[in-house]
Amino acid sequence: MSEPPEDFDPGSRAEREVAAEAAGDRSDLLSLMGHTYRGELGRMSSWRTRIDRTTNWAVVVTASLLTWTFSNESRPHYVLLIGLVMLSVFLGIEIRRYRMFDVWRSRVRLLEENVFANALDPEGVEQSNWRELLSEDLREPTIKTPSAEAVSRRLRRVYAPLFTVLIAAWVVRLTVFTPAGSGVVATADVGAVPGAVVLALVGCFYLAVLALTLRRAPRRAKGELGSADDAEEWK
Repeated sequence: MSEPPEDFDPGSRAEREVAAEAAGDRSDLLSLMGHTYRGELGRMSSWRTRIDRTTNWAVVVTASLLTWTFSNESRPHYVLLIGLVMLSVFLGIEIRRYRMFDVWRSRVRLLEENVFANALDPEGVEQSNWRELLSEDLREPTIKTPSAEAVSRRLRRVYAPLFTVLIAAWVVRLTVFTPAGSGVVATADVGAVPGAVVLALVGCFYLAVLALTLRRAPRRAKGELGSADDAEEWK
């Protein structure tokens, strides 16, 4: 391994900004962008795997609870309500992971659109300030997806159907397996909590889920799979 020159000063401005020379050299810049793309793609894939892992947990828990609850008439119905709580916890974890994933996804899409797409079709539309955007985001990384939007997306794609299945199964459990002489409201009792209160809480919870699921997002990330009309400026 070669020794650095005697006059090498790692703290000097020239050494700290040596990468800036690549900005004026086309081959150096393209080489640097290739390495940057691979690095950001690796980060994006890692966080995508984390999101998928949480989704798998949610699906397995839902299937397990449904199988256990309907395997015997004596199984308590409130186990399905515990499942709603568990799914809510998984949703909270997945929201945080999704917001982090979107940081790397945005960078990857920026490079794909303005470097690789232009290499294939130089006449295509590009963002004139894409290098400035990427530079600012590398210096000061920011989470680009608001929490409310992340909740809405994950509900639409995964969790709203799971919540619906659990609540529908709970309603079936109350109506089909109602003890003789007891009504649905009485069957919904959970310990000292009256059935009417339980039904009201579950109803309010599901209405909130539907409201967030159907909420129109104020920002639609460019590069997300969807119709061509959904595209907006990268941010």
